[in-house]
Amino acid sequence: MKKVTVNGINLAAHDAGSGPPILFVHGFPLSHAMWRFQLDAFVGDHRVIAPDLRGFGDSDVTEGTVTMEQHADDLAALLDALNVTESVVLCGLSMGGYVAWQFQQKYPERLRALILCDTRAIADTPDGVENRKRLASMVIENGSAAVASAMLPNLFSPVTGSRDQAVIDELRQTISATSPQGIASASLGMAERPDVTSLLPNIATPSLLIVGEDDGISSPEEMRGIAAAMPNASLVVIREAGHMSVLENPKAANTAIREFLQSLPS
Repeated sequence: MKKVTVNGINLAAHDAGSGPPILFVHGFPLSHAMWRFQLDAFVGDHRVIAPDLRGFGDSDVTEGTVTMEQHADDLAALLDALNVTESVVLCGLSMGGYVAWQFQQKYPERLRALILCDTRAIADTPDGVENRKRLASMVIENGSAAVASAMLPNLFSPVTGSRDQAVIDELRQTISATSPQGIASASLGMAERPDVTSLLPNIATPSLLIVGEDDGISSPEEMRGIAAAMPNASLVVIREAGHMSVLENPKAANTAIREFLQSLPS
């Protein structure tokens, strides 16, 4: 892991390999470690970069609200600090997808392609906003382990729960070790994220959408609608996976990613 100073804070980032760069952006409230199967699979022929976003993992924590736009700005500054001058494939899951929308809007010239995993284009409903605010208050009062207990039942396919408890336990440990302030700041930031649905027809960036067949947060039907609205997008549904599709069925997810990468113009 490298420590890089960007926008007044220190970001930790995994940076390995050489070749066309892929920027992996983790979900909430996790760290770069959720991408380990992808980092191992693609480091042989790509430069793989996977930061801990502001407030997560080994990166610095800031108080208040951290917006998805702020995360996108941090990513752009990180690429500068790592001397990445060529366009990147940005692969984001869930909150990482929310960050990807903002990155695409602000830095389209830096994108070669998008891979959007188990994410949404719509903003939170009023009830959703209130839930985010309650979570932010709850984690400050009760700690990160309480967030893990509240979130984990919604993140995985029943198949994963029956055959791979180690993956679930790993995420519980990751969430429990995350800064409560980091979780709260990102939760408030997600509550403020804009609806990007109207922008989808104008996103011509080659895009792959991936979703677990059992994802109850960003459903296959919802992501199918996102893909249909984008002029240069395709959708792959991952069997025996929920919201953490790339971690639950990495073989299928990596196959979809590699086929997409091979389809891109060199």
